[in-house]
Amino acid sequence: MDNREVALKEKSIVFIGFMGVGKTTIGRLVAKKLYRDFIDIDEEIEKEFNMPVSQIFSEMGEKVFREKEKELIVKKCRQKLHIISVGGGAFLQEEIRKECLSSSIVFFLDLSWESWRERISVIIDSRPVLQGKTLAEIEELYNNRQEVYSNHHSKIQVDNLSMEEIANHIVDSLKLAWELDS
Repeated sequence: MDNREVALKEKSIVFIGFMGVGKTTIGRLVAKKLYRDFIDIDEEIEKEFNMPVSQIFSEMGEKVFREKEKELIVKKCRQKLHIISVGGGAFLQEEIRKECLSSSIVFFLDLSWESWRERISVIIDSRPVLQGKTLAEIEELYNNRQEVYSNHHSKIQVDNLSMEEIANHIVDSLKLAWELDS
């Protein structure tokens, strides 16, 4: 099915942003509020390989992970009524970026470097891309990805907001857009 011709209200919603910004937590909240299925692409990949992402990276390599990531994202974006959280590096792949932007509604969850840095101790062990990197190298990665994330339909600045506030803002903005589109 070509989602480009699907009504705005039925399009899947994709959350992008740097790792640890809250895409999964916010995605689950939005899905619950909109009565939609939630899909975390990393969790789907882990189920398929029956191992955590970090183990997939170390045993099979990033290339294998990225291919599976692309396959799943493209498939899910072409379906209606999903809420999808993609990994922080997914949007680096042009094919994923193009598919998400053409067939879904893409929300960029933007968290400042200063706020993100405060979360690093909680997330670093579960993120293979961060392993062995200095804080300066991680900041460079963060800054480099900001340009990729600038390709979106809507941007939410999430600093100083609770997950519930962010989810409510997203749901309210979607409902307004759907009313204007009908």
